[in-house]
Parts: sequence; structure tokens; C-alpha cells
Amino acid sequence: MVRETGYPSASYSITVRLDIANRPGMLGRVATRVGEEGGDIGAVDIVEVHDDMITRDITINCRDEAHGDLLVAALQRIDGVSVGNVSDLTFLSHLGGKIEIANRFPVKTRADLSRVYTPGVARVCMAIHEDPAKAYTLTIKRNAVAVVSDGTAVLGLGNIGPLAAMPVMEGKAMLFKELAGVDAWPICLDVTEPDAVVAAIKAIAPGFGGINLEDIAAPRCFEIEARLKAELDIPVMHDDQHGTAIVVLAALLNALKLLGKRIEDVRGVVNGVGAAGTACARMLLDAGIGDLIGCDREGILDPTRADLAPHHLWLAQHSNRGGVRGGLSEALRGADFVLGVSGPGTITPAQLAEMNEPAIVFALANPTPEIHPRDVPPNVKIMATGRSDFPNQINNVLAFPGIFRGALDCRASDITEGMKLAAARAIAGSIPASELHGTHIVPSVFNRKVAPAVARAVIDAAYEAGVARRERRAVEHEGEFGGA
Repeated sequence: MVRETGYPSASYSITVRLDIANRPGMLGRVATRVGEEGGDIGAVDIVEVHDDMITRDITINCRDEAHGDLLVAALQRIDGVSVGNVSDLTFLSHLGGKIEIANRFPVKTRADLSRVYTPGVARVCMAIHEDPAKAYTLTIKRNAVAVVSDGTAVLGLGNIGPLAAMPVMEGKAMLFKELAGVDAWPICLDVTEPDAVVAAIKAIAPGFGGINLEDIAAPRCFEIEARLKAELDIPVMHDDQHGTAIVVLAALLNALKLLGKRIEDVRGVVNGVGAAGTACARMLLDAGIGDLIGCDREGILDPTRADLAPHHLWLAQHSNRGGVRGGLSEALRGADFVLGVSGPGTITPAQLAEMNEPAIVFALANPTPEIHPRDVPPNVKIMATGRSDFPNQINNVLAFPGIFRGALDCRASDITEGMKLAAARAIAGSIPASELHGTHIVPSVFNRKVAPAVARAVIDAAYEAGVARRERRAVEHEGEFGGA
């Protein structure tokens, strides 16, 4: 029997082809062995049936690659079972890439060709040359977002480079299209210096209506985003920062609603103040949280610390009104809410037990949270993580499709703080008050009502901020996902 070190997940699922002796009880023996070794059986399909043998494809969720190898070896040891091909379903879903370009209509005749390409296309080019705003109506710019990374902070993997970052950017492009009808392109840059990254993105910007920055390491990500927002006339958002912050705020608003508390009465702690943690802290402060304490590896952020980076210093100067000193334990004592955006195992049950009751804990480190949900003490009444196999998943996919959909549709020149706050409130409002529960404070990532609700809220906020460049009636006429 193996000792369980995690939970099986569809992110590591294998399909094993087995030749199984055709006699009673054999499939049961296979299922029992998988269970004993900690696997989770999904589909079981018959491939071929013979008098003495049945060939089956069995899909199994595993914990990791080593666990999959262990399961296959265990199946091979069953008398009457022979293991054939083993397929990793995650790798299969990436074969040849996950996205493609499709034409909006066929090109079958010379007349078609003359209109979409030469000579007819020249007239369209000149129309845009004479009036650049027509690029929004005569090209894909109106519905196009560049998903740009330099590969320096990919997921929890770190600086793995632009080639290895491509699967993440492709996945992001899939979600843009699936959830909001936005055409997104994965673009991975083989440069990392801020000047070079900014120059590259500015050079490709004419073909896009928005820029989604992704997986760019701190502190460079702050400078890169700020410069692009200042120098481009299309919306720019670093999703690792602001997408996370928007969904965190949405979840907290619903948690507080459920507990009957006001955000201005809450004292919160942010454990981990990198790109995501800093953005979350800023948004919580913008939303009016009563007090907030930021903590890094060295302890509570204090303006007198000589080791603080500029973004840390800003947070230290705008938080911790009570002047608490020390480390995470001191910060959590008497707190109402803690947000973990740090690393696995960095929060203990004893520390959480010192929080007020009812306590709210968001432990977002992936794949292993700061504290496992089963280990939290009784005073923690609401728990959220970044994982899909626990309740209350804090996932950026609830935010970025609708945000860019709205920004594109109203032709926004920027994504303002007001637009982000509006997006958070729209996500929170996607769950009726009657359906709120301790294990249901954020909507499902598959809730198709979320992106349109976020888009509408973002459009309203864009007009209020004066950054929308289309006539309001034109946007309203097109309706949901009409394009710009």
C-alpha cells in the first residue's frame, strides 16, 4: 500500500490499455488494485472481446508522473492482466498545439480572392490609411487580444523561458475564445529586459485591440505594465496581478455577505507580496478594507525596513494602521481574513487559531496551498484555494475574458481601477444571495453568465471613467459579444 501524498487529478490522467483474462471478477481485481494504489478510475471502455480475453481502455486519475508509473507497474503484476499502451491525456490534448486560425468565410472563386486579397484589399488598406480608426471595423483588431509573456514566471514553475511558456499562453487563448468570443494570440518573447519587452509589445500593438500580459516576473512586471499603459492607446492588463485581485475581492465580498460583516470592519493579512499579492492588497485597500497587513519572508512590511522594493514600500506606507510588528503569527493574531499568495505549507493551524471567529482563509498557492483545507482549525468558517478539486476555487478565468470583452466592445483606451472593481462586484453578484454558502462564494468557472455580466459592468465603468471611445448606443445595439 502506498502512502498518499496528494490527491488524484484530471491534470495527470492516463489511459491504460489492458488485455484482461475473460473470466468473472477480473475487472473487479483491476479496480481494487487501482484503488489500493491511490488512483481514481474514470472511464472504462471495451476495445475488443475474445473468448479468452477482453481488451479495455481504463482512464485513471493519478497524483503525478511517479504515481502513474507506480499504478501501471501494479496493474502489470496482476495475474491475467497484460498492460499495453499507456497514454498521458494531458500531453495528448496538447499535440500540435491547442488552437488554430479559422477563416470566417470560404475563398473558393477568383471573385472571392479578388475581394479578400489583391487587388480589392488595396482599397481597404487605403481606407484605413486615411482613417486609422477604421482598423476597428475593417480588421480583426476589434476582437483581438495578444497574450504576451517572456516566460520568466510561468505558473509555479518559474523562469522556464518563452518556448516552455507557450502551452500556458495557448490555454489562455482557448479560454478567451470559449468564454467570451475573443480571438487571442499567444506571443512569447525571447527578451526579458523591460526596455526590450516594452519595445516588442509596442511594435506589435497595431494589430490588437488589447494586451494581456502573463507570467512576467516581479518586479519587472510592474514597470512593464505601467509603461505600456502610459504609451499605448489600447487596454493593457497584467492578469497575474489584476485578474487574481479581482476574483479575490469578489470572493471576499460574498464571504462577508454570508457572514453578515462589512469590509470596512475587516482586518486582513496578505501573506506573500509578489505581483499577485501586491495587486490584491491594492485592490482590497481600494475597496475599503478596514486594515491590512502585508507579510513577506522577513515578516511584516514596515516602512523602516531597508530591504523593501518600491512596491513593498508603497504597501508598507498605506497599510498596517495599527503598527503591528513581527512576523506572520503576530499579523494573524486578531485578524478576520488572510490571503495566502506565497508557497506551500507557509501557514500553520496554530496561527489560524489566533484569528478572530469567524475567520476567512484564502490559501491560493498552487498546486499545494499554504494550508490544506482539512487542517484548518474550527474558527475558520470559509476556506478558498486556487485548486479545482476543492470548493471555492479562486480562478482568474472568472475575470479576464469578460474584462477584455467589455473593453473591446466599448473600445476602451485603458482598464481603470473602477473597471476592475466593477468586474469584481459583477463576479460576486453572479451568485444570488439565496445560493451563497460556505462552500459556494465564487461562481463556477463554467458558469456562462459570468463573462457577459463582467463585460456589461466593465462597459458601464468605462463610460463612467471616460475611457470608452464608441458611442454607447452602438454597443447596446450589438448586444452580448457583438464585437466592436
